[in-house]
Amino acid sequence: MAVTDPSFPARADNPSIDDARALMRGASRLLLDLGVTPIPEFTLPCGRRADLAGLGRKGEVVIVEVKSGIADFRADVKWPEYFDWCDRFYFAVSDRFPSDVLPVETGLIIADGFGGAVVRESPVQTLAPARRKSVTLRFARNAAERALRLL
Repeated sequence: MAVTDPSFPARADNPSIDDARALMRGASRLLLDLGVTPIPEFTLPCGRRADLAGLGRKGEVVIVEVKSGIADFRADVKWPEYFDWCDRFYFAVSDRFPSDVLPVETGLIIADGFGGAVVRESPVQTLAPARRKSVTLRFARNAAERALRLL
C-alpha cells in the first residue's frame, strides 16, 4: 500500500490537514485485513464517542482515534479515557502528520484513503470480563441497529 499516493492529496484549503473521512476509511480497511470488524463513531458506555471501534475474532476490543492534523490532536483531551474501554488503542494519521508528538504508549497507524499500516503496535491492556461484556453488547446492538437502517 502506498501511503503517499498522489491521488489522495491533503485538503486543498489547508495542506497540513488531511481528510479525516479518508483516514477513517483507510484505517477501517486495515482493521478488516487484521481480522477486526470496525464501526465508525461508536459511543462507549462512558458516553465518549470513538472515531472507530473494532471487535476482533476472539472478542478483543480495538479503538482507533483519527487525527487529521496537529491542531486536531492538541485540541483532543478525551483520548486517554478510551484506554479503560479497549484492549488496544491506536491513533490513525497520514504520513504527513508529525507522529513524534503522539504518545508512545499508544499504537500508530499510518493511513490514506485506500488502506493503512500499523507502524507501532499498541500495548495490550486486557479488559475486565464485565467491561468486555458491556462493550461487546453495545457494539453488537449498535451494529445491528445500523444494519437495520440499510433495509
